[in-house]
Amino acid sequence: MRRLLIIFGLALLLAGVVWPWLRKLPFGRLPGDIHIVKGGFSLHIPIVSCALVSLAVWLILWLFRR
Repeated sequence: MRRLLIIFGLALLLAGVVWPWLRKLPFGRLPGDIHIVKGGFSLHIPIVSCALVSLAVWLILWLFRR
């Protein structure tokens, strides 16, 4: 459990360091993501982006288990 928490912490640290470059990726603005703006209300549902991230995480975990 400690090793897993350390890995997650390092992954979060790495994501924080490379955040300026990660923001330029098109995740969250892909076709299929829902964005609704009405008056002073804005709703964003990144369905396709979440599916791609989930698939990537699943593939990485699958490769590590083999």
